[in-house]
This record gives sequence, C-alpha cells and structure tokens, in this order.
Amino acid sequence: MYRLFALLGAFASFSANAQVYPTNWWTGMHYSKPELMIHLKDIGNAASVSVSYPGVTITDWHHVENHNYLFLHLMISPSAKPGRMEIHVQEKKGDSVKDVVVVYTLLPRRHGNGTTYAQGVTSKDFIYFLMPDRWSNGDPSNDRIPGLKDQSLNRDSIFLRHGGDFQGILNHLDYLQSLGVTTLWMTPVILNDMPNRTEHGYAFTDHYSIEPRLGGAEMYKRLADSLHKRGMKLIQDAVYNHVGLYNRFVQDLPEKSWLHQWPQYTQTNYRDQVWFDPHASQSDRKIMSDGWFTRQMPDLNQDNPDVSEFLIEHAIWCVETFGVDGWRIDTYIYCSLPFMNTCNSALIAEYPKMTMFGETWVHGTANQAYFVRNNLNVPFHSNLMGAVDFQLLFSGIQPAVRDTSGGGGGVGELYNTLSNDFLYQDPTRNVIFLDNHDMTRFFSGIGEDTAGQKIGIEWLLTERGIPQLYYGTEICMKGIDNPDGNVRLDFPGGWPGDKKNAFTGDGLAPYEADVQQLVRTLANFRLHSSALKTGKMMQYAPRGGLYVYFRYDEKQTILCAMNPGNKPHKIDFSHYSERTAGFTRGVDILTGQSYSLDQPIEIPARTMWVLHLK
Repeated sequence: MYRLFALLGAFASFSANAQVYPTNWWTGMHYSKPELMIHLKDIGNAASVSVSYPGVTITDWHHVENHNYLFLHLMISPSAKPGRMEIHVQEKKGDSVKDVVVVYTLLPRRHGNGTTYAQGVTSKDFIYFLMPDRWSNGDPSNDRIPGLKDQSLNRDSIFLRHGGDFQGILNHLDYLQSLGVTTLWMTPVILNDMPNRTEHGYAFTDHYSIEPRLGGAEMYKRLADSLHKRGMKLIQDAVYNHVGLYNRFVQDLPEKSWLHQWPQYTQTNYRDQVWFDPHASQSDRKIMSDGWFTRQMPDLNQDNPDVSEFLIEHAIWCVETFGVDGWRIDTYIYCSLPFMNTCNSALIAEYPKMTMFGETWVHGTANQAYFVRNNLNVPFHSNLMGAVDFQLLFSGIQPAVRDTSGGGGGVGELYNTLSNDFLYQDPTRNVIFLDNHDMTRFFSGIGEDTAGQKIGIEWLLTERGIPQLYYGTEICMKGIDNPDGNVRLDFPGGWPGDKKNAFTGDGLAPYEADVQQLVRTLANFRLHSSALKTGKMMQYAPRGGLYVYFRYDEKQTILCAMNPGNKPHKIDFSHYSERTAGFTRGVDILTGQSYSLDQPIEIPARTMWVLHLK
C-alpha cells in the first residue's frame, strides 16, 4: 500500500515560469559546456537533475545559498542537433516526488557561423558613437512601455527619456554611410528597468532582454542585419563591472558573494594606479575593485565562478544572437583583471576575428598601456587588444588645439604622448576620439572655435588607431559635462518638427555645415586610403608651433601639417626629405589645391593641411 501511495505521489510539472539563463544555446559551438542558471521558487531543493536528449548530457549541478536557484552544466556534443529538450528536476517532499520539467532550446548557429559577423573592428574602420535615446525617434509607439518603472518622456529635460530608438537609426543609415562611417557603436541596448536615468543604458536589469523602448530584440537584429548588408559593422557596449539595482538576480540574489558586499556603502576610489603600483596597499586595491560606482549600481564579483560563467555566456550569446562584430567594454579597470582575460579569450576562441577595446580612463600612458597587450615587464599581462585612448585626448589633441601661442607647447605634448607608443604591442588597436557621452564636448572645450574643431577632426581621421566620432561632433554640438545630460542632447532632425535637421542640412549654420562637409570629405577619402587606414606613421619633432607627421605605405604618402597657433608658419619641406623624397607636389585633400614641395610654403594660423603627395 505504501508503494502505491508513493507512486501516486509522483507527478510531472511543466514549468512555464522558470527563468533560464542563457535563454538558449547552440549546437556546433566551441563553448559547448554552458552553465544554465535556473530561477524558480524552491528549484534548489532538487534531489536529482537529468536530461534525455541525443548528444546532450548533464555533467554536474549544484545548489547555492538561495534555494530559488539551481545551476547545471550541459555537455553538448558535436553530434547534437537543434531542438527542444526537457530538463527534469526532481524535488522530494516527504514521500512524494515532484518532477519539474524545464524546457530548453538548442538552436542552429547564426547564418554565416562568424564569417559574415564577428569580423572585428580595426584601423580600417571609422566608428560613429551615439546614444539611441537621443539620436532619432523612428517609432513613437515604443516611447513608453507599460509595466516599466520609468514612464518619463520629456525632451525638455536632459535627464528623462526622449524616445530615440533602433528604427530612428535604421531610417538614417544612409546618413552614416555618407559620412564615411563603417561601424556603429551605441550606448548599451540591454533592458534598464530602473525608476529613473534610464536613457544611458548602463544599469542592466535583465541581461537577456533588449530594451523594448529602443525596439526590442527583433529590431536590434534587423539593425545588425541591415548594417551587415551595407558592409558595415556593429559594436556592442558591454558592462561587466556592475548592474542596475533592480536587476532580476540582485532583487533575488543567488548568493551574497555575487556582489561585492560592504558593512556600509563604499564607493570605488577610482585609483587605477593600485593595479601596478609596487607600493600599493591591499585596502586601496580592494576599494578600487570592489567599491560601487553608485548606490544604484551594485558591483559584481566576477571572481565568483557562477558570476564569471554568467557574464561570459551572455557575451557569447549576444554575439551569436545579434551578429555583433566588436566589443567595447565599459569600466574595464574596475573589473577583476584575470576574469577579463578569461572572458576575452572565450570570445576570441569562439570568434577568432572578434576584437574588443576597453574604457581605460586613467592617469598616464604607462597606466593605460598596463591594461592592454603591452611591452611592459609586469607580473600581470592583459590580453585586451586596445584601449579607448584617453591619453591622446587629454595629453595630445586637446592641449595641441587649445595652445594658440605658437610656442609649440601644445603640439609638443601631442608629439610626446605619441612617442610613448612603444609601450603597446599594437597601438593601432587603440580607439582615438575627441569627446564622448561622459565629457565636455570638444567644441565647447576649445571655446567654440570652428578652426580648432576642424583641426581636431583632421587629426582624428589621419592619426594612427581607430577613429571614433561622437554623434553631433560633425556639426559642432555643444555641451559642458556638469551635469552629464548637457553632453547628451538630441541630434537635430531626429524628431518631427525639429527646426534644424543635420540629416538633410536644413537649418544648419554655415559653420556647422562646413564642418560636417569636412568630415564627409576626409572620412570618405580615408575609406579608400591604404596609408591612412593601415599605413605606417612617422612624426617629426615640432618646430615652434608647427607639427608635421606622415602616414605612408608602398602605395601612398600623406603629409599632415598642424599649425594650431595664432600666427602663420613656413613649412620647409626639405626638413622632411626622408618622406618627401621623390615627390614634387602635395594636393590638399579637402580643397584640391596643389602645393609645390620645391620651396617653403606658408601655412595659415589655426590650420591643418592633409596633403596627398604626388
């Protein structure tokens, strides 16, 4: 009789409410042993876990502190086929056995298997960086999504949502291509279901949901596919360091060790030096790595094995699902650096052409080089390919353009910073830029000087590295970074009724249209210039306030002469005979004017020349 009751007590329950991360996986992947995180009330009380699917086994599973979670590893063999499998989780409650069935899907690899996506972003590319919420509203129906915490929509506020979305970007891909852009980078597109400040995207609340106010997953796929059809690329903005306070797993934490916990709120000290300083204290290192960015952004512990696998698998999932080509990594220096090496390696193993560059906002060229592949003799060796090159901004082009004295101090700083390239294994992997979403716009920082803006852009498109243009820099958008909303204003023409339209040129001031045309002309020249994309670089020590450098290869030589001072300078080309030998004239790429190299020529004040040598 007891046996009969026990058998009657056993039943199967299909769980439609279980959350499983990753939400799916694929057959034929190099990463063939994904760890699944199953979230369901009391699922952690499992007594046994099994799967019956050809080519798939469960190699191990484990409980954690919170019994609403269960973790297990699948082993997906090369013989496994796409399909739906049932994972059986048996829970014993007294004499009865409850069999919870979790359905999981294996998909075929994305079309192309990495040959038409995950192509990497190199110095051949030109990146356009934008905030989707502030660029163009192509679909007003998704401006507010019922059920989300932030229901704001007010373009008069720099801190509320404005309604820009993927459809708005799709509507204007022709504009990007007309500028010579090859690659799109957006601020994060993952769901930020936070009560406020959701426009920037850096506070993830569900890693496996694409922000519905931008258009959701299907529109993101459409955008990626549309870029690829045009021969363009997509960079995704990755955040490993922190999540939003309302993240699903923060609200129901698997284990305390998923987050860096403190007796009381402790903010990071922002001291990048502690990673390589031989005299640094352990307490300073801990505050740097484990301190939180803000109270609204809990700090993840990537040294927890389950957290590590969760983040790595999410990265692979995004690349495979959406066809991402490159990876920009937010707050890189605040993460566990060994974890970052592991994560980078996992992506490269799956996608050999994949590239990634990290936000390394630090205090010196050696500091910056420490976080990428470098030539330093240090105990830790990073495998990060490139950095967001803050040094060439703060200690390079900014002082060069701001110094109008003619004495050469500003261009001297630029020259000196670039001379430190010996620290990097490959400095052409670094992403160079004039401004971004966290800092004063370049045009405002140089006193709204159009001549200086032109010099900055000409430098950006001729310097070594991967050029990145922040949206609106091409039309001299303004903004001081305190508060940050001032540098995240709407791109004109992205909303019906805008008085100014940068997409069509309607309403632009003459200086705005002039700078926009400069970008269009020089970037499109660069698009077909072997010297500017992949050529070598040679710089000459500045003479007074005149700075001259060359980009060259066997096919082409480009001479770049920068005079940011307030007085004209004479260029004596005989000083540069090492690179000018065999050439008789230089043709200005922007104006078409031809200059003889046989005699000195005067370059006007606040001017940069980009000359194609003939």
